[in-house]
Amino acid sequence: MSVEKKCSLILPQYRKMSIKKQCQSLGLQRSSYYFKPKGETAFNQEVMRKIDVKFLDCPFYGVARMTQYLNKDVGYRVDEKRVRRLYHVMGLQTIYPKRNLSKMNVTDYKYPYLLKGLKIERPNQVWEADITYIPMFRGFMYKFAIIDVFSRKIMAWSVSNSMTVEWCKETVCEAIKEHGIPEIMNTDQGSQFTSPIFIKVLQDNNIRISMDGKGRALDNIYIERFWRTLKYEYVYLNPPNGGIELFKGIKQYVDFYNNERRHESLNYQTPNEYFYQNRNVS
Repeated sequence: MSVEKKCSLILPQYRKMSIKKQCQSLGLQRSSYYFKPKGETAFNQEVMRKIDVKFLDCPFYGVARMTQYLNKDVGYRVDEKRVRRLYHVMGLQTIYPKRNLSKMNVTDYKYPYLLKGLKIERPNQVWEADITYIPMFRGFMYKFAIIDVFSRKIMAWSVSNSMTVEWCKETVCEAIKEHGIPEIMNTDQGSQFTSPIFIKVLQDNNIRISMDGKGRALDNIYIERFWRTLKYEYVYLNPPNGGIELFKGIKQYVDFYNNERRHESLNYQTPNEYFYQNRNVS
């Protein structure tokens, strides 16, 4: 049964069973039910798209520098207050230039970063997870995804109109159920990933927790590269018109990415080929 048909069977007014339980009974992610894109004014949506494209190329652009770019290079008239709010809505975290890294205090870390100098040599050794903003023809949504660093395989993903910790937890549980338990999970220090709800899932499965340093999004570089690839090869070329269309489009793209897109770093194999071939060896 298609996602659309499953969604049409959900009855919010049915008090004997919550939306969560109705989704579970249909085998539907709860987040999939909330497929209505979030909106801003038409102007703000235009500004957000410009910010998204520029931020992919310049993730070190903070609010002040992005505001200058939008005003002087794009020709908008926006102030820092607006840009700061849109950064928050989009969930953007600036990467600080190297000269500022000495100002970081080790106590700023929620959990230590475990990947520095680590030799990643097998599937399910390290997973990286992150959330990104997805611009649409009208409005926007968010995508959460998990990547296996060794093979670059996308282990699980989901789209939603809100960045809730329950949404992230549900997707992680699906990935574990389908692919097994990773040794390490690396994320940034976003509120979803530092939440006790999310942390408990990892601890209950004896997964070691690794977190980027503040301002160090490149510590999570493999999922960041996937966001760039996804947006340039699908989202920007074919802005989806509605949540269901977005879900279908991303599903088609992830299937292509995992099964057909060959990586030079993987000896020109696809992520699925590299993952399953080496999992069987290990």
